[in-house]
Amino acid sequence: MNSFVKAALFFALFVALGLTFGFLTFKVLSFSRTVEVPSVISMTLIEADRTLADAGLSLKIEGEDFDSIVPAGRIVRQDVPAGIKVKEKRAIRVVMSRGPKVSSVPLLVNETLQNAESLLMQKGLRIGKVITVHSDSAEKGIVIAQNPEPDDKLTDLVTVLVSAGPHDQAYTCPDFHGKQIDEAREIAKKMSLSVETQGEGTIITAQKPKPGTVVRSGEKLYLEMKEVAVP
Repeated sequence: MNSFVKAALFFALFVALGLTFGFLTFKVLSFSRTVEVPSVISMTLIEADRTLADAGLSLKIEGEDFDSIVPAGRIVRQDVPAGIKVKEKRAIRVVMSRGPKVSSVPLLVNETLQNAESLLMQKGLRIGKVITVHSDSAEKGIVIAQNPEPDDKLTDLVTVLVSAGPHDQAYTCPDFHGKQIDEAREIAKKMSLSVETQGEGTIITAQKPKPGTVVRSGEKLYLEMKEVAVP
């Protein structure tokens, strides 16, 4: 057997062994054990490393980020959600919390609730509780108080007191029959009533609700108009 044939046989044997080894490696990896990923959110690095190790996994720190809820030095995110099954010995990447982004709370008074939420989000904070109260001085939806205030000790959650507008007031509906529309509008404005007219003219000939009926601020007054000829 010449050297050329020997070399060819040796090469063929080498390829066959490589393919066999690759196939066996693939089978081993394919049938490796899968494990369920535990939650490590809010844990310290030591706690998370121990928890993942017990599940047959490892820990890898991916970075840091501000967070208004999770304290600094604890895990705020993990790349694989808890409950998902993965291959054993996989590294779970985590992001550590740097705590709140700001050291003070912005002034929210006289802002709309929507603007207040936006201002807090820019600072890495959020509204924890909204309390609504009637107010005769602030429009509906306007923040009239907050806790903590800008100079108070910082907390992650902010409570805001929001105006629900003025209390509804009850009135006895006046008799507008025979009155000029301008006079009726002036009276209705003082009672916080809106006015809707029907017909042509400037003199009121009929109304709804009827005179003496109890009406509340914000309700609508329907007035029927007619032009009355001067004799």
